Amino acid sequence: MVTASRDKNDSSPVDLEIKDAELIFKTVWNQLEEKFTRPKLIFPKEIIWLGGAPGAGKGTNTPFIEKERGFTAQPVVVSNLLNSPEAKKIKDAGGMVGDREVVGLLFEALLNPVYENGAIVDGFPRTKVQVECLKRFYDKMIELKKEFHDTPIASSFRYPLFRITVLFVSERVSVERQLYRGQNAIEEKKNGVIDGEELRATDFSEALARNRYRTFKERTFDALQSLQNIFHYHFIDAEGSIEEVQWNIAKEFQYQSSLELDQELFEDMRPIPLASEMVVHTRQDLVRRLEEHRQKTGPLFKRLIEMVVAELIPQLWQHSSAGYACLESRNPILDESGALPILIDVMTERGFHLNVSQEEWAVPIKVDPETHSIINKLEKKHILRLTFKGSEIRRGND
Repeated sequence: MVTASRDKNDSSPVDLEIKDAELIFKTVWNQLEEKFTRPKLIFPKEIIWLGGAPGAGKGTNTPFIEKERGFTAQPVVVSNLLNSPEAKKIKDAGGMVGDREVVGLLFEALLNPVYENGAIVDGFPRTKVQVECLKRFYDKMIELKKEFHDTPIASSFRYPLFRITVLFVSERVSVERQLYRGQNAIEEKKNGVIDGEELRATDFSEALARNRYRTFKERTFDALQSLQNIFHYHFIDAEGSIEEVQWNIAKEFQYQSSLELDQELFEDMRPIPLASEMVVHTRQDLVRRLEEHRQKTGPLFKRLIEMVVAELIPQLWQHSSAGYACLESRNPILDESGALPILIDVMTERGFHLNVSQEEWAVPIKVDPETHSIINKLEKKHILRLTFKGSEIRRGND
């Protein structure tokens, strides 16, 4: 159970969010116990908490995920639970409704017996408060399992399995897909076609579409990432075709350690991350850093790209079969503050491992006529050592 302890004069945002979550969850849980009683608080064994950027294709790919996991019940779509006029107004502006309403409606919906073996929850958690409520929800499910362990209804309280699943696309792709959905709806309406897909004001305005994506990136994505070391975390690239995205989904769900290991054994081992998860998280951090580089050092970032294209790439082509190149550069841009970390991240994203060192030496330029001492000029250069996957050329009878 996550708790908060703070000095009365300390009111940091994190502590306040945890305090809000404690109050919200306690209120919701007490109402559930009062309405249903504890023996009837039977939640799904496996829950896939599905999140994604606007336009990432959650609705399109949910049936495929259900099939992959063998679920038979329709997904719990949080936006469908929140259909009040006030909630719709907030959603149309690219925002989100209150945490208390979301948590209460969702947890009650998950008590439906159709979700007993598994459920997909589309659109939760989206805020840090909801994340804290989710952690407490998991703790309560464990508590119920232990409470009814030696009772006739023990089989109804199984070990919970939470999977945080994120479908991710860039801002450009997200905006394009949102506007395409709106344009497509206009064309279908002209042709007399009635589509039941939910449309938003953000599907018809680029500014609102960008705001909706940034709301996701700044709030929802950060909230979901905070769970990556607690529950199973699946980060799925959703920018390709439907076939490519579904292949990514199938590959991501292939590793089913929780089904192969005893639950208690799995829980003991859970603090050790999977190697595949570490790679995914490293990639996420790299993308985040590149976005920050471009935003904070725009001109320098672009000049470095130009330098790579003009100076490094022609030489790398010459070493493409070897998979290794040791290059020299005296370009002064590499001496600018922050240039080398940007260059390393850029080349890493392109598949190159870059190691940079610097050499300096004194070059005599003249002799002082009075002291006869040699006056030197400091010269320096950067040594760029790059390794990458070389071309596989068949030789002889290999």
